Amino acid sequence: MTRIPYKFLTLGFLLLAFNCHDTGTKNESGTQQDPDNRLMLTKEQFKQNDMALGSIDKKSFPTVVKVTGMIDVPPGNRAVVNSIIGGYIKSTPLLVGDTVKKGQALVTLENPEFVTLQQEYLEIKEQLNYLRSEYDRQKTMLDENITSRKNYLKAESSFKTGRAKYNGLRKRLTMLNISPEIVESGSITSIITIYAPIGGSITKVNVSRGTYVSPSTPIMEIIDNDHIHLELSVFEKDIMKIKKDQKINFKIPEASEDNFEARVYLVGTSIDENRTIKVHGHPLDESNRFLTGMFVNADIITDTATFKALPETAVVEVNQRHYILLLDKVIEDTYYFEQMEVHLGTNSNGYHQIMDNTLLKDTDKILLNGAFNLIGNE
Repeated sequence: MTRIPYKFLTLGFLLLAFNCHDTGTKNESGTQQDPDNRLMLTKEQFKQNDMALGSIDKKSFPTVVKVTGMIDVPPGNRAVVNSIIGGYIKSTPLLVGDTVKKGQALVTLENPEFVTLQQEYLEIKEQLNYLRSEYDRQKTMLDENITSRKNYLKAESSFKTGRAKYNGLRKRLTMLNISPEIVESGSITSIITIYAPIGGSITKVNVSRGTYVSPSTPIMEIIDNDHIHLELSVFEKDIMKIKKDQKINFKIPEASEDNFEARVYLVGTSIDENRTIKVHGHPLDESNRFLTGMFVNADIITDTATFKALPETAVVEVNQRHYILLLDKVIEDTYYFEQMEVHLGTNSNGYHQIMDNTLLKDTDKILLNGAFNLIGNE
């Protein structure tokens, strides 16, 4: 329970305390205590310090499933950058935390194989011109019965094979970000550039200048945090209570004391080895600076129910136990309060749920405001 400080122990409060009955003792707040441990408070003290009496109330409290999880992003917002052909890192100017745009240059790689690939492309391009001419010639001669069908089929096969090789090499050059048109102009390079497949922040850089990377080597990772989600783990016993669009209240305990809201977006359909099911939630306000990997404590609100309730200001915690002040009687200008222990349930919107095992009647009068300074300062 959160203690709520009060600043109403004024000089007048203390002076009035000295004018109380001489019987009984005074606690540190200046309130008298009679021999049977009741707290005595004059009506003048009560009024000066804005105290208030009231009865137990009934409030709606959410039924929640408490879960943990982490901040994550959809698969489409995470990209691992690598090369389709191995090479040596020529330059890598970016660091972890840098922001990049889609299509921005990330690293350059150098490899003699890139030169060989371009040479093969130029060679097959020139061969293809001859093979096309020979194919056309044989086709014409076949139509005029000048050549055999065998020679025609051989020319056709050579031409189609060459064309397939040409198209394949052209596609490989494009995948390596090497322009076939520039290669055809006679410009051959041993260096290729790898560009960002998505925009976002760089979260990992696994290479440095001179590092050799193979096609299976992840060079760096980019994450776009514009569309984050919650990935929560719900135990098997609770999963039947979870439904799409239910409200989620969550906190990032290591980074902030603030509470945030989300909605259940997707409920998983398989149980992992820990007997939990993944539940995905979408924050209602994505403008907050959530980062991928942040730990989350969350309450998924599955239902609401009405319970007896008291405001937080009426309940005081002492040695991990909770107490209220119950009005016993009023004699002339003096209130007499008894201290009663209460058992609390959940907390919501400034109210504590009072459990049924608390011996508190609906007609009892309770000090709703000011209990902390009377109990906490005894």
